[in-house]
Amino acid sequence: MEEIKAVKEQVAQELMGKPNVVGVGVGYKIVGGQTTDQPAILVFVQRKVAAENLTAEEMVPAEVEGVTTDVIESGPIYAQQARTDKFRPAPGGVSIGHFQVTAGTLGVMVRDKSSGERLILSNNHVLANSNDAAVGDAIIQPGSADGGRVAADLIATLLRYEPLRFQGAAPAPPSCGVAVNYAAIGNFIAQALGAEHRIYAYRPQAEQAANVVDAAIARPQNSEIVLDDILEIGKVAGTVEAMPGMAVRKSGRTTALTSSTITAIDATVTVNYGGGRNALFEGQIISGPMSQPGDSGSLVVEANSKRAVGLLFAGSNQTTIFSPAAMVAEVMNISFD
Repeated sequence: MEEIKAVKEQVAQELMGKPNVVGVGVGYKIVGGQTTDQPAILVFVQRKVAAENLTAEEMVPAEVEGVTTDVIESGPIYAQQARTDKFRPAPGGVSIGHFQVTAGTLGVMVRDKSSGERLILSNNHVLANSNDAAVGDAIIQPGSADGGRVAADLIATLLRYEPLRFQGAAPAPPSCGVAVNYAAIGNFIAQALGAEHRIYAYRPQAEQAANVVDAAIARPQNSEIVLDDILEIGKVAGTVEAMPGMAVRKSGRTTALTSSTITAIDATVTVNYGGGRNALFEGQIISGPMSQPGDSGSLVVEANSKRAVGLLFAGSNQTTIFSPAAMVAEVMNISFD
């Protein structure tokens, strides 16, 4: 091993100079997920790239000075910052929010299906203040609850969101002249006859439509201040359909990296948004507990594949609720690839 350490010292600078390489060390080669007894120089990269997409200079050689190398994907390596700190560039899994909300989680970078633009994905109630926001509003990282301020911490602006439909909304105001005139005449007659009751014209709403996602996207100030990787997970690769029993995990602002198992799919749930506002959701996914307030917006991925399963937006001490990733992609016109 001492001889390999000496070789590592000779080649470390050269290997560290290659793009994507974040570390070089001495250890044992890993094959099929199992550590062998073959000593090797371990080269840690942000993410593995297919050989055909690398130039000869960018490639890590199979061996150096007669010593085998082993390329290991580690993801970006960060200083030990709290997820409530300011990150530049910012990965998924850290504090973010509309400037008028407390804080939620930056879910992941996605691509607009129409333009190909890289965008930030999180919840409506994180980035769009539960419908009370305007396109172009400031998005800050970290969120205001974590000390974020627009002047110093602006990271993006709100681009679009799926409106939340709350139960028990007030009747819509009338727009029909006939109904308004009828009510006015009726009330005149009622008043003349001394009646205590009055007629009110309103536009009946259609049957309360259920929600399918709590989602919003924001446009970063520039591409350099955001990362595709999610803290402690790495880069997401596509989507996968949720199934009962599937092992999942998420990386969030409050509880960091947690895992659980899906208990139900195609679920109908009522979510309390506070202030007397409840919203009905259909087609949702329920897992065991793996989140707390502030984790809203986290991307839930399959434990073993890094494929997106859903967008986390609610939960309790016993459950976590997330919308299917494929539905989020359809509604928001985005891609996780």
